[in-house]
Amino acid sequence: QVQLVESGGGLVEAGGSLRLSCTASERTFNYRAVAWFRQAPGKEREFVAAMSWGAPSTYYADSVKGRFTISRDNAKNTVYLQMNSLKSEDTAVYYCAADGATQAPGAILIGPDEYDYWGQGAQVTVSS
Repeated sequence: QVQLVESGGGLVEAGGSLRLSCTASERTFNYRAVAWFRQAPGKEREFVAAMSWGAPSTYYADSVKGRFTISRDNAKNTVYLQMNSLKSEDTAVYYCAADGATQAPGAILIGPDEYDYWGQGAQVTVSS
């Protein structure tokens, strides 16, 4: 069972930056596709960014492309989400996710049902 622990959320003014971290409890994390999702009040969980393992590929939702960057540090079993130029509409609870280590290197997963493990969520609030 993989446990994911998130950190780095908080309150920031519009135009500011935050970096979220998600650290896994075991090294098999390095062989898993990972992603960030978010859920705003009254809305469904939506895809934000994804990253493969092995041959590193990334994919972003149109709403965050050019502003957010997903990355991973395999030595630390950690995936990051750097968020720049934040907008009020980015306010949400952000969740990291990891798949069941069933994908080939380079595979990108963007559906929440494709992920098996989830972090507890980190609140990001952007004030306008």
